[in-house]
Amino acid sequence: MLKEPISITALSSISSLGGGAQEVWNSYLNENHCFSKLEIGKQEVWASPLNKEVQKSIETLRQSDHKYKDLDDSVLFAIYTARKVIQEAGWKSGSNFGVNIGSSRGATSLFEKYHQEFLEQGKSSTLSSPTTTLGNISSWVAHDLKSKGPEISHSITCSTALHALLNAVAWIQSGLTDKFLVGGSEAPLTPFTIAQMQALKIYSRETDTHPCKAMDLKKNQNTMVLGEAAALACLEKGEKSNALALVAGIGYATEPLEHSVSISTDAQCFQDSMKMALKSAGIDKVDAIVMHAPGTIKGDLTEYNAIKKVFGESMPFLTTNKWKVGHTFGASGLLSLELAVLMLQYQQYIPTPFYQNKNEQKKLGTVMVNAVGFGGNAVSILLKSSNP
Repeated sequence: MLKEPISITALSSISSLGGGAQEVWNSYLNENHCFSKLEIGKQEVWASPLNKEVQKSIETLRQSDHKYKDLDDSVLFAIYTARKVIQEAGWKSGSNFGVNIGSSRGATSLFEKYHQEFLEQGKSSTLSSPTTTLGNISSWVAHDLKSKGPEISHSITCSTALHALLNAVAWIQSGLTDKFLVGGSEAPLTPFTIAQMQALKIYSRETDTHPCKAMDLKKNQNTMVLGEAAALACLEKGEKSNALALVAGIGYATEPLEHSVSISTDAQCFQDSMKMALKSAGIDKVDAIVMHAPGTIKGDLTEYNAIKKVFGESMPFLTTNKWKVGHTFGASGLLSLELAVLMLQYQQYIPTPFYQNKNEQKKLGTVMVNAVGFGGNAVSILLKSSNP
């Protein structure tokens, strides 16, 4: 069990859902998805870009400092979101807090640009190395905020943001720090990234009203759509008066895989991570689960099977945001966590268009958030309402 609760004192994100908590919540309340057809490389595909207002804000940030003009979008997304979230938490620039912001792909756009230049010219740009390292995100955020705590950055594919939260919990419980800024940032709408997903035969080719059918357990083709986003949370030791929600339980697991992108029929990694989260919180039931559910046939179904194995007849309310906002890779876990916190705050269940839940009337007290990445790296975070 956790030694004591850990408070989420602020949450902020940018995505196609919007750039502020109220705007994001309003997006969840409507029945429309946030996808559009974009020309990426030499093809038109479904994608989930930042909305126009946020795009303008990112460009303003890029031009605000000569050092920022050569940074990748994934880094700028994180800097912009980090400024907002620490202001919401009341943390001062230059104070003592840790930073752990990861990414599945990192500086994708710059990497593709610099590699293309290398192929054409036979030499590399001076800035190609320092601007494309995965550690770039946390180090630039820490530089921008002048924070004095530890700076960590990692990639654990699509479960990266929730692994950042796990790591922060360990730091806080160790007594080495009381505060941590955690999350993920991703800017994957690039030609090579889209081509990689198409090579795996998981990218959406849908032509109907829903390009991504996450949690449609009867779909006959994969429907994953990529989106760009950054999502960050401020964590603080103990139960704070300004807490949006409490981290009550944590779980993680991996499983031996036969293929680098495969997962077992009953997602053993998810079974283990959910059981661990329940045990660490000292409970055996939850009211809702925000699923990873990437919109692929196998990915959605195996996670659902795992939930059935763990909860049996006491199935929680199930939902996901990927049918609306797409898969944002390393940022996706924190976007899901944001949805969970908003549901707890507003005491409202947010359904999907495809899966019919049986009970949406019960008071929301606990919500579990799941994420998993290539390699079977599952994480489950159990949240409790800060106002029981």
